[in-house]
Amino acid sequence: MIFRVSETSGDIQSVIQTVNDIRLSHKKNIVLLKGDLGAGKTTFVKEFVSYMGGNKDHVDSPTFSLMNSYLVDGNDVYHFDLYRIETPQEVEDIGFMEYMDSGNLCFIEWPEKIAEFLPQNQVIIIDIIVSLDKCREYSIS
Repeated sequence: MIFRVSETSGDIQSVIQTVNDIRLSHKKNIVLLKGDLGAGKTTFVKEFVSYMGGNKDHVDSPTFSLMNSYLVDGNDVYHFDLYRIETPQEVEDIGFMEYMDSGNLCFIEWPEKIAEFLPQNQVIIIDIIVSLDKCREYSIS
């Protein structure tokens, strides 16, 4: 499923609603966010947290901390940025799989480094591409 969202319309809500519907109906708690630097991965998490009733101003990129946690409606939402991860051991050291197994919603930026370790039945993949006309294409699988 592909959504095209222009910078001027900012209509990311339809993308978020679709992802949330898939998440709830198929019991998927892991959202993999793929895209180049500046594609809008963290912005997507901000908007999703806001959609769920959280404060998007509390969401920022966990590039240096590797993981941020946000309390939304009494539940923890985990946000990982694996850009700086170099070995699977580094992921293991932060207890990564325990977060995945928690059942809580987990967003993972730069998931290519650990994709083979994830339970595929719990995963939603979102590819974000910024086109030349400043639109973002969200491909959901």
